[in-house]
Amino acid sequence: QVQLVESGGALVQAGGSLRLSCTVSGRTFSIYAMGWFRKAPGKEREFVAATSWSGRITYYADSVKGRFAISGDNAKNTVYLQMNSLKPEDSAVYYCAAGPSVSSNWGGYGYWGQGTQVTVSS
Repeated sequence: QVQLVESGGALVQAGGSLRLSCTVSGRTFSIYAMGWFRKAPGKEREFVAATSWSGRITYYADSVKGRFAISGDNAKNTVYLQMNSLKPEDSAVYYCAAGPSVSSNWGGYGYWGQGTQVTVSS
C-alpha cells in the first residue's frame, strides 16, 4: 500500500504564493510519477501538474503554466507544488496522486491523498 498526506493549503490573497507538500509512505518503490489535481465546488476534477520522481518529465495545465512549479525530493519522499501569482479561480481542494506513469489523466493514478484546501481571496 501507498499513503499520501498533503499539507500547506491556506487562505491567501490574490497575487500571493503557497507551497503544497505531499509526503509518500509505504511501497514507494512502485511509484514512478506524482500528480496534483484540484476540484472546486460545482466543477470537475482538474489536472494541475505532474512529474516523474526524477524530474525529467513534467506536465502542467495551461491554466497554471508559468505560475506553478512541481518538484520532488526523493530523500524526503515528498513532492511539492509551488504556486505563485495565485488567482481566485485557483481556489479548490488540491489532491496529490501517485501512479506508475506521468499523466494528466486522473485515471492513471492509483493512490490519492485526502486533499488540502486552497482559498484565494480577491
